[in-house]
Amino acid sequence: MTLSEFKKHLTKVTDIHFVLPNGSLVPKHFHVTEVGQITKRFIDCGGTVRDEKAVSFQLWEANDFDHRLAPKKLADIIALSETKLAIEDAEIEVEYQAETIGKYGIDYNGKEFVLTRKLTNCLADDKCGIPAEKLKVNLADLEKANQSCCAPGGKCC
Repeated sequence: MTLSEFKKHLTKVTDIHFVLPNGSLVPKHFHVTEVGQITKRFIDCGGTVRDEKAVSFQLWEANDFDHRLAPKKLADIIALSETKLAIEDAEIEVEYQAETIGKYGIDYNGKEFVLTRKLTNCLADDKCGIPAEKLKVNLADLEKANQSCCAPGGKCC
């Protein structure tokens, strides 16, 4: 989800809830401790120089159980970051502390913001020699398909 999409959804909610990929909720007393823009310049394993930009939200919780971040307050923090940091509209990456700092994508299910798993991937699979994943087929299923087709009266011959 991009920052502009997030801001549109933020106007529709009265409370902000973030759901982790395992279905549990980020505690309601979370803080957004950072809003920023991350620029990453790198070379992939095939030698191609790449640039990526993302908007970063860092969620954090403390023993401040009375704290609740209102949608308007988060919208104000985002607006300030856009003004002071010249943040561009880009995909959002959410950081949240688990066993280590986890990085998540974000989606919206109509009432809550859902943190989604991010996966690594080879960006140069055509250059680095990793074979394409082969289709796994159960041989028993092939035999059944052939029997139905090539059996007497199967109309394949």
